[in-house]
Amino acid sequence: MSGALERSEVVAMLATYGDRRPEQVPEAIDSLELAWLIHQVEQRYGGLDFDDDAIARMFTVTGAVDVLRDLRVGSVGSDGRVGP
Repeated sequence: MSGALERSEVVAMLATYGDRRPEQVPEAIDSLELAWLIHQVEQRYGGLDFDDDAIARMFTVTGAVDVLRDLRVGSVGSDGRVGP
């Protein structure tokens, strides 16, 4: 698989919450932003299985990017489908 979700894409999704510019998105993610991010990811990439440990790691942009990469969100498989 290649093309995993990039930090800039996660920041861009978070920026759509509250009509912010990407540079206005802080590193910390609050609970409403996290709910928005999960909704955006599920809308773009289909249903995902976020367990409690994954969600607990997603309260920073860095943590969210790491979890989404672990879940292979945005990756393109050998069959041409975008993952997870």
